[in-house]
Amino acid sequence: MPQKLWEKNIQVDRDVETFTVGKDREMDLYLAKYDVLGSIAHIIMLESIGLLSPRELSILRAELKAIYHIADKGAFVIEEGIEDVHSQVELMLTRKLGDVGKKIHSGRSRNDQVLVDLKLFTRAKIQETVQLTVQLFTVLQKQSERYKDVLLPGYTHLQIAMPSSFGLWFGAYAESLVDDLAFMQAAYKTGNRNPLGSAAGYGSSFPLNRRMTTDLLGFDSMNYNVVYAQMGRGKMERTTAFALAGIAATLSKLAYDACLFNSQNFGFIKLPDQFTTGSSIMPHKKNPDVFELTRAKCNKIQGLPQQITLISNNLPSGYFRDLQIIKEVFLPSFDELNDCLRMTTYTMNEMIVNEHIVEDDAYSFLFSVEEVNRLTASGMPFRDAYKKVGLAIEAGNFVPDKTIRHTHEGSIGNLCNDRIYALMQNILDGFPFDKVNEAESKLINE
Repeated sequence: MPQKLWEKNIQVDRDVETFTVGKDREMDLYLAKYDVLGSIAHIIMLESIGLLSPRELSILRAELKAIYHIADKGAFVIEEGIEDVHSQVELMLTRKLGDVGKKIHSGRSRNDQVLVDLKLFTRAKIQETVQLTVQLFTVLQKQSERYKDVLLPGYTHLQIAMPSSFGLWFGAYAESLVDDLAFMQAAYKTGNRNPLGSAAGYGSSFPLNRRMTTDLLGFDSMNYNVVYAQMGRGKMERTTAFALAGIAATLSKLAYDACLFNSQNFGFIKLPDQFTTGSSIMPHKKNPDVFELTRAKCNKIQGLPQQITLISNNLPSGYFRDLQIIKEVFLPSFDELNDCLRMTTYTMNEMIVNEHIVEDDAYSFLFSVEEVNRLTASGMPFRDAYKKVGLAIEAGNFVPDKTIRHTHEGSIGNLCNDRIYALMQNILDGFPFDKVNEAESKLINE
């Protein structure tokens, strides 16, 4: 069995080893190609300071590129008895290249190695999440414009309140996603700083060129203080988790609305039959399972920041094995949220809207405020107008005028979707995705 990177002459008890490795081998598959990217940048830097020869750099880089492509295709395997991705990559190199493969660890620790892996993974997954969020945003804006003149009852306290519209309903969730991505941008920028070279948290006596690895990996800057670089583990995941939770909260609320509006008691929207499931006993059932599962999954994601906080809370400075457990809840969360984004986008695009809701007399009182405002605009004091309309309702004499005359910004008659789009574009322009993608492509393709 291959020796551990840290092992000397004494083997660890098998049960202790199993317990301490935990799910690392499974979780580290998420990080495999990012571990290789970090290693390529690291060896380029090692050659520049004389710790590798040009020939050694050339053969190591070629082999690391080959491993990267294996990982990128999903074929990377951490073998039995190998405790993590770092050990597996080093083993593959030494099998192929002999002692040269052992040189890649100079000037770094598994602590800064996993930190850079996590940061590279996180920024790649954030880019995917942002792209999927924008796709949903685009569908919501399209539907908002398509149905901008279709009235929808607005509710407070689950009682009919005032007229709304499908233009407002779709557009509200579009604008919510703008704020969610503003938060995500802050998380991205906080995390897009290079920890490589901090080693175990106290730097290295090798004359490392941390500026070089920062540029090679496309980071905005480095985590300058090596102690803080290690203190950032857990913090980066927690900050990102709060941003993921923001998107999840928007999706969960949208899913709840959709379930409510799809029910027969409301009948505001209809999902195409192929988007629903049936009952084993009730032949009429068409259940909105996509939205129900989205709601549950997104509510679960909203608990992620608290999980990470409780795992990492009250740890002093320096590395502790507690941080390993964060990977188990953090790494899979992106795929779960991204699946919800894909399904919500697909479903919202195909949703059928009831264009005749307010024709039902059950919604007549929606227009009471419209009548109060009409009387006030004609010169009657607001309180008098309010009382007059209220007494007419109580006497059963209220006759609604269903003509809507809203014109102010963000209202039924003036959705401001163009300005909401401009807000989103401004947020997207603040993500340095092109710079990052170009830097990573150079590492692999040059």
